[in-house]
Amino acid sequence: MDTQVAIVGAGPAGLVLSHLLGRHGIDCVVLEDRSQAYVESRIRAGVLEHATVELLCALGLGDRLMRERLVHHGLELLFQGTAHRIALSELTGGKTITIYGQHELVKDLIKARLDKGGEILFEVSDVAVHGLDENRPVVRFGHSGAAKELTADFIAGCDGFHGVCRPSIPMGVLRSYERVYPFSWLGILAQAPPSSAELIYAWHERGFALHSMRSADITRLYLQVAPDEALEAWPDDRIWTELRTRLARAGDWELTTGPVLEKGIAPMRSFVAEPMQYKRLFLAGDAAHIVPATGAKGLNLAVADVTALAAGLTAWYASGRTDLLDSYSTTCLQRVWRVQHFSWWMTSMLHRLSNDAFDEQLQLSQLRYVTSSTAAATSLAENYVGLPYTFD
Repeated sequence: MDTQVAIVGAGPAGLVLSHLLGRHGIDCVVLEDRSQAYVESRIRAGVLEHATVELLCALGLGDRLMRERLVHHGLELLFQGTAHRIALSELTGGKTITIYGQHELVKDLIKARLDKGGEILFEVSDVAVHGLDENRPVVRFGHSGAAKELTADFIAGCDGFHGVCRPSIPMGVLRSYERVYPFSWLGILAQAPPSSAELIYAWHERGFALHSMRSADITRLYLQVAPDEALEAWPDDRIWTELRTRLARAGDWELTTGPVLEKGIAPMRSFVAEPMQYKRLFLAGDAAHIVPATGAKGLNLAVADVTALAAGLTAWYASGRTDLLDSYSTTCLQRVWRVQHFSWWMTSMLHRLSNDAFDEQLQLSQLRYVTSSTAAATSLAENYVGLPYTFD
C-alpha cells in the first residue's frame, strides 16, 4: 500500500486531519485499532470552542452539529452556596461554546470521510512504525487476517497517549513534562434533563463538582474523588447525594436526577512531550499532550494541532516549502503551554487540594476576584471560548 500521509488513529485529530488534507487533494489513509462501532460510541468530551465550530463548518462538516448543538453564552462558578455567572459572549465579542458529544462528532467525521471515498481501516492490529530516518517511512500492521505495509511521505501520530507513534521516536529525542494531580474524576452520564442552561463549575469544601450536559435529555456530571477510589464504592444513590450537596445553592434550584447510563473514574494529569515531531513523523492531540479536563480543552487542542500540521503539509505538496513543517512543533507548543496553564489554573482554583485551611482561603480569594473583576473574568472567558487560529 502507498499513500502520501499515513494517519495513525481515527479520533477527532486523525479524522479532522484527513478532511483538511482531502480538501487539498492530498491522499491519506487512516488506521484505527478499534472497531468503527467502538470509536463512534466512545464517550469523551463535549465542549467545542468557537474556532473549532468555525473550522468544522468551513469543511462542510457542521450540518448536524449546527442543528443539534447546545450553544452556551456563559458558565457559572458556584462557591459557598452562591452562583456567579461568567458572561463568555459579552466578554469575548460574541464568541460562544458549543455542547456536542465527541462521539457524535466522530460519527459525522467518519461518515463524511467515507462518503467522499476516503480510506479508513478499522480493527488493525500490531501497528508498528519503521524507517523514520528514511524519506518514505513505513507503517506495518495486520488487517483482515493479513500482514500489511503502508508506505508514505509522512506519518501523523494521532493515536493517543497510549499509542505506538510517540514511543517509536528514538530515545533521547523527546523531553516529557508531567504533573499527576492528587485526585480523580468520577463521571456519570444520566438520562435526565440538565438542571441548568449552562455549565456549573462548583468549588465545595467536600471537593469539586461539575454539571454539564450532552443534549436536552442527557446530563453529564462529575465529582472529585480520591485518586485510588474504587468505582464499586459509589452506588448511584451515593453519587446523587454527593452531587446534591456539592451543587447546592440558595433558592429553589434542584438537581434533576435520572437513570445512570454510564459511570467511570478517570485520573487527572497534565503531560507534554516535546518536540512534537521527528523527521517525517508528527505527533498531534493526546499523542503529544494531555490536559486536565477542567478547562475542556483536549479535543480542541487536538484540532488546533492538525490544523497547523495540515497547513505545513499543504505547503510542502504545493510548492516544496518546508518552513511550516519545520516549525510545526514550535507553533503548536506555544498554544499547548498556554492551554496547559489555563487548565492547571482552573483545576487548582476549583479542586480540594488538601486539608490545609490556608489553601482553601487562597482558592476562595481567587474565586471572589474572578467573579468580581471584569478583567479577571475576561481572561477566563477568552481562554475558555478558545484562542483564535487561522485555517485555509
